[in-house]
Amino acid sequence: MNKQSLMLSTVLLTALLAGCASSAPREVAVDRLTPEEVAQITPAATPTLSLDEIVSLTQQKVSSDDIIAKIKTSNSQYDLTASQIVDLSKQGVDSKVLDYIQTEREKARLNSLTDEINKREKANKEAQEKLKQQAWRNRYDPFYDPFYHPFYGYGPYWGSHFYLNNHLHRRRR
Repeated sequence: MNKQSLMLSTVLLTALLAGCASSAPREVAVDRLTPEEVAQITPAATPTLSLDEIVSLTQQKVSSDDIIAKIKTSNSQYDLTASQIVDLSKQGVDSKVLDYIQTEREKARLNSLTDEINKREKANKEAQEKLKQQAWRNRYDPFYDPFYHPFYGYGPYWGSHFYLNNHLHRRRR
């Protein structure tokens, strides 16, 4: 009885240690964008409605919703610095218009970054699929050779056989 319990505890301890000896999780390599790449990806600001025109519309007492509508129809995008925002605010431009300008710029930047990330993920998935196909080929067809012509049967002189020669199927009797 004592030997059996000792043997059982040894087997359980070995199984426990084998389960704990699994490999450590691998670190995932993250391909980060450099600031130069981000600047290159980000679409250029294209103000067709100038900031001076926005200030003049504000001084003409045009509502902020109408100014935003004009910005939308002109497809203008602005890359404003903090000092430009302060200057526009001092000149009377409504904070709603300034918020709209900033949020649209941020949306354009995020959309371009998202497109770049999606493009990279798609390329990564294609590369992974290619690796999976190669791994499958190596696993299930270890003798894979693109120039190999399979030979089936006994041979050219021994009984009936079927073999592939220069991509022509021949059956002899």
